[in-house]
Amino acid sequence: MILLKNGWLFDGSGAKPVRGDVLIEGGRIAKIGTIEAPRCRSLDCTGLTVAPGFIDLHSHSDLQVLESERKEKSLQGVTTEVVGNCGFSPFPQGNHAHELCEFGGGILGRPAGWGWASASAYLEAVAYSGKNVGVLPLAGHGSLRVAVAGMRQGPLSSEELDRLTGMLGDALDAGCAGFSTGLMYAPGSSAGPAELEHLCRIAAHKDKLYATHMRSYAEGLVDAVREQIALARATGCRLQISHLQAAGRTNWDLQRRALDEIESARNEGIDVEFDIYPYQCGSTVLTQWLPHWALDGGTGALLHRLNDAATRVRIREETERGKAQEWSDITISGVARAKNAGLVGKTIAEAAALRGSGGVDTALDLLIEENAAINVISFNQSESNLRQLLTHPLCSVISDGFYVNGKPHPRLHGTFPELLGSVVRERHWMPLEEAIHKVTGKPAARLGIKDRGLLREGFAADLTVFDPEQIRSRATYETPDLPPEGIRMVIRDGQFSIG
Repeated sequence: MILLKNGWLFDGSGAKPVRGDVLIEGGRIAKIGTIEAPRCRSLDCTGLTVAPGFIDLHSHSDLQVLESERKEKSLQGVTTEVVGNCGFSPFPQGNHAHELCEFGGGILGRPAGWGWASASAYLEAVAYSGKNVGVLPLAGHGSLRVAVAGMRQGPLSSEELDRLTGMLGDALDAGCAGFSTGLMYAPGSSAGPAELEHLCRIAAHKDKLYATHMRSYAEGLVDAVREQIALARATGCRLQISHLQAAGRTNWDLQRRALDEIESARNEGIDVEFDIYPYQCGSTVLTQWLPHWALDGGTGALLHRLNDAATRVRIREETERGKAQEWSDITISGVARAKNAGLVGKTIAEAAALRGSGGVDTALDLLIEENAAINVISFNQSESNLRQLLTHPLCSVISDGFYVNGKPHPRLHGTFPELLGSVVRERHWMPLEEAIHKVTGKPAARLGIKDRGLLREGFAADLTVFDPEQIRSRATYETPDLPPEGIRMVIRDGQFSIG
């Protein structure tokens, strides 16, 4: 038994804290209140915050959660991690194991050597290896589509659609918490409304979450939100809009219109919420800026098009015309080959100046040189827009963190201390109890978790204990892998992960 004494108890509901004790026994919260238990291990939490373990509703650590030495999330207070977001999951392989790695390697942080035949096989691997955090996977629509049709874009045949929906049903029955789409990533980007509606109906029938990386966060943001709300309206699914934001300076005023659409849908009775990380910059793969048709057929087909002079001109023009950010807003964060390692940390504009070339040509040249495997960090949104999102009552706070061969976004190592330190204590954007709710009780409710996310007797003993005056992220864009400060203890199922 473990007794946490004299802490400030934040129960995860958004309620004000109370001073008290928490008794842990058999992996559960046995009692909350004023407790005397002389025979247990007693830990003095005077002056410390005792909260439910943090739930990262949106992460891309699908492969790294299997590695016991990876503690980036535990060090932040995370006890449950939701993987399989943005359409990327490491299952199912179907008959396209190589294509699955090609599709997901840039986001999942490993170009090859992974993949599971099914959600059941992946969950077995997690149960065997994953000890630091609890893992809840989503079935990625892009991965499902690759398993059915490889990297081919375009409509699926009726037989292929049946296989796709069957695989999703199997994944949800195996224990996936829901499914995700990545509608800016080929080949999932070519899915039409009918295909998505079939999948959303399955999620609704099984009462699982549907999380979406929408088709646009730039000038098409409002239409993208409307498309997803229409799916939720037609199918009754629980809709989670991933990392909502208006990307690119010329699009910042669209955010209020997007929120109006979401709020109106909620008033209509549609179950829709959203999430965001506490940073103005995002991170993804450089190929996201290319026109989708250029990615049809996978990396080999893309490189062939880039090496064809006439086709490259078309790609160049459409890329330049379609980008929401300037090349000075896009920083190279990861490359595959040593010869370009010196460009990590430089913007595309800076790399272009070094090469005596233009931004778009430098981007396309780098894609050729790196076999299309380039990760980037992009400056996306204003501080006032970020504040509007983080403080909105429908918002959960996420990391969206993933691993790269270079410098990852600091959110991988710093999201939750950044929220509780910078956002709450220093900028005073919201009270501490609200911030804790956004990373505990709220994401638990979105996922339908019945025994985590709150400090309640009988709930699983997932707890994070931190010093509210000391907690902070040390991770920066220049040195993103520094661990945070102020986390004193992290307990998962009654066992210490940290402390």
